[in-house]
Amino acid sequence: MNLEENNILNDLKIRKLYIKFFEIDHNEVYGDFPISKTSLRIYQQDSLDIVPTVYIKNEVFKNTSRERLDTLANNVAFLIDKYAKDRFARVNPIKEYQMDCDWTLTTKDNYFYFLKKLKLISVKTISCTLRLYPYKYPEKMGIPPVDKATLMCYNLINPLENHSKNSILDIEELKLYLNKKRKYPLHLDIALPTYSWMQVYKNDHFYKVIYDGQEKIAKSLKEIKPLWYEVTKDTVVDNFYLRIGDKIKYENLTAAKINEAIEVIKKNVDFDANTTVTLFHLDDEQLSNYSNEELSGFYRNFSK
Repeated sequence: MNLEENNILNDLKIRKLYIKFFEIDHNEVYGDFPISKTSLRIYQQDSLDIVPTVYIKNEVFKNTSRERLDTLANNVAFLIDKYAKDRFARVNPIKEYQMDCDWTLTTKDNYFYFLKKLKLISVKTISCTLRLYPYKYPEKMGIPPVDKATLMCYNLINPLENHSKNSILDIEELKLYLNKKRKYPLHLDIALPTYSWMQVYKNDHFYKVIYDGQEKIAKSLKEIKPLWYEVTKDTVVDNFYLRIGDKIKYENLTAAKINEAIEVIKKNVDFDANTTVTLFHLDDEQLSNYSNEELSGFYRNFSK
């Protein structure tokens, strides 16, 4: 975390920070194994609650066994504890673990068993992410056995399947899931997006996603239709070459669009004064698209 990001936390009086500690993947050779381990270190943040987050690929819960899930729960708890001691010295004691998994009907039972086991082993508050589909259809997708859930109000559309909509946040898509007031059986927190990305297409085939250097890249683009741009000048960004004629789908969000989403959420989601509102994610370049007043306004708007 750099100085600018630390200043953002202080200026906005952020009290809780969700940090992805690592991910869990699976293959036939190595079984379940951690990847994408965090390199972040935080010191002397006594006012900040750290919530370790672990993203677990859905494949981990396919064709598994209770014995393997017991081992997984033990390993996840061990690694979180190890990372917390090594990298997050002198912060408030960790009280909550959050698991992030796009579970399906076929993996639901195994994932829920793992969550129960992790609770027993860790003796912590266990939360999980909740996508809008299982939120809308709990009788079909089940209620995860956790203390609370974070409703993920973004990434509603497959970014490679619908080329005409903003896949990060589309208000009409959001309304398809949040279409009436519902009382979910768990305490709900809310997560909203404050990031943007550029999807690069070469010869009309998807190539990669760019998060950094968007301001520089934008100077070499011309709009060809809503959301879509064409590269007009060869450009190098972080050793990556954009060539003349490459196409880019540039998905970003205005403060007005985020506030529109907040109004939909307030109208249709049952939450209370203890609900945590999370902005994804802490990145000074991404957050520079918003003023401090706009960022603090996202939080304030939930209490109006």
